[in-house]
Amino acid sequence: MTETDKDRMLAEHYKKLYYGQMEDYRKDLLDIRRLKEQAGQLEREKGELIKALDHYQNSFVWRSLKPARFVFRKGKRVKNVLGKYGLTGCVRRIWRKHREKQTGKGEWNRIFLPDEVRRAQENTQFQKNIRFSILVPLYNTPIRFLDEMIDSCRQQTYRNWELCLVDGSDDAHTEVGAYCDKICKMDSRIHYKKIENQGIAKNTNICFEMATGEYMALFDHDDILHPSALYECMRVICEEDADYIYTDEATFEGNDIRKIITYHFKPDYAFDNLLANNYICHLSVFDAELLKKAGTFRQYDGSQDHDLILRLTQAARKVRHIQKLLYYWRSHPNSVASDINSKPYAIEAGKRVVHDNLAALGIEATVESTKAFPTIYRIHYKLTIQPLISILIPNKDHVDDLTRCIDSILDKSSYRNFEIIVIENNSVDAETFEYYEYLNTLSNVSVVKWDSGFNYAAINNFGAGFAKGEYLLLLNNDTEVINSDWLEELLMYGQRPDVGAVGAKLYYPDDTVQHAGVVIGLGAHRAAGHSHYGVSKENLGYMGRLYYAQDVSAVTGACLLVRKALFDELNGLDERFTVAFNDVDFCLRIREKGLLVVFNPYAELTHYESRSRGFENTEEKRIRFENEVRMFRERYRELLESGDPYYNRNFSLDSADFTVQIAP
Repeated sequence: MTETDKDRMLAEHYKKLYYGQMEDYRKDLLDIRRLKEQAGQLEREKGELIKALDHYQNSFVWRSLKPARFVFRKGKRVKNVLGKYGLTGCVRRIWRKHREKQTGKGEWNRIFLPDEVRRAQENTQFQKNIRFSILVPLYNTPIRFLDEMIDSCRQQTYRNWELCLVDGSDDAHTEVGAYCDKICKMDSRIHYKKIENQGIAKNTNICFEMATGEYMALFDHDDILHPSALYECMRVICEEDADYIYTDEATFEGNDIRKIITYHFKPDYAFDNLLANNYICHLSVFDAELLKKAGTFRQYDGSQDHDLILRLTQAARKVRHIQKLLYYWRSHPNSVASDINSKPYAIEAGKRVVHDNLAALGIEATVESTKAFPTIYRIHYKLTIQPLISILIPNKDHVDDLTRCIDSILDKSSYRNFEIIVIENNSVDAETFEYYEYLNTLSNVSVVKWDSGFNYAAINNFGAGFAKGEYLLLLNNDTEVINSDWLEELLMYGQRPDVGAVGAKLYYPDDTVQHAGVVIGLGAHRAAGHSHYGVSKENLGYMGRLYYAQDVSAVTGACLLVRKALFDELNGLDERFTVAFNDVDFCLRIREKGLLVVFNPYAELTHYESRSRGFENTEEKRIRFENEVRMFRERYRELLESGDPYYNRNFSLDSADFTVQIAP
């Protein structure tokens, strides 16, 4: 075929293509014209229908049928309501509407249980017959708040309770006593005593003296209990023999319980969390015998609850947490829930509470408020030891990362009793070995060689064999120290005999959080994930969690402090977890020994780990990662089913930012 033939064929091709496109364009124009005509026709028909409707609605027949239409609509609505609530439920709703009209209260603050749930709870027969003493100190309580508080007690599905009201109101609020006298005559379970105000701590102690129940429940005079609160506590007491129980709570605004400001979903009992802030708070229920052992309220007005809870939980045999919203804390202009600054004395009292409780345990520390919240505390423990810390850093090439890491340790660390052990793992760059030669000239740095293939667990176990220190610090080569006292911050917790491992707060270079503790079950694989992953460095975290040291299930091996004796006792990291979960597994084995794992946000480092780099960026790595996920999930099946004790079942496992997903 000649070039001319090719040109002719090409011209024919483009000609057909051109005419084909023109034909398509012509058809499109016809379609558009047809659609416009149809739209015009629809508009004309719409106008005619509107005219016809106006004519019909203005006719005598339509107007005369108005009463019939009204009856039909109301009848249909009554049928739907009866089907939904039943006859009894409808009568109750009518009575409630009538009461609202008489009292001026809106939907007010009563929580209604479905009839079948209420009947089931009320008819439950427990193997114990426990009376709860609900203790409420009153002070100038608005009658509406008082009415709603008492009503929430009377609505309890577990009925064996008494309400002990101690009234320290001033002479200008005699209506409080008058109301209580009236309500006592209506319900013999309610007891009232008028006293001269002695402060909330002493007033509540008088409540204790009035109480005759086997268990005590602390209740504020302007708050509301869920109808199932005592029932759920009774269930836990009978099933688990708990002597201290607390629940989740919600804060609502003003006079409408539906206006929830904050859901406070709490971890299970966590000693360090409780030191840093009174996260337990409401609702607290405890054995009266426990109170005899720990003592009643002391003079820490504004933080007397925190002090008592610390002492009670330390003395308790079994502390149990009910992961349900059973307490509703009212926020109004004069309440701590609205503004802690309305009671500034409570801030200073809270610091003294933590300091004095630590002193009673023989622990010397100073306490300060954090920027997250005045009553969330940062604790500075006095270092009672100055041990040698062996810092283990696995490395393969990446000499720039390693240089930055080691320089930051040497230049910034105020704690100087450490050694650095670099564990060389199959590097190939000449520059890396030149840097190793330099490191070997330093008195407290050494390089050891691991000849086998990459296995993060095995490499660290190998390096630990060369360590001279009493403590090991596992550290990634792509980290950089931020604060000079990072080692002190880790060691102040690591020195405690009840703590097995301590981890740091790690940031990406863009100042977002990479690690703030590990949550078991979090993430797509439902194995483990980093708490608060990806949030801003300035983010306070859920309920201030990014600003106080706390107990967690695990911390990352990118920066993990542990006693060498404990590391050896556990045979180090499990080498079957080649890359993933070896650090999490190590921490969980520490917890199985009854020791705590602590995350301290005041030991801060930058972690230059690539966000896009994953375990499964090749087929081989993907298979290995999935095998390690499977092994982890099999080993910790029971824990995964029950849930991370430091998380809460009302948080989503798909999100690291504590997204609320209220469980049924």
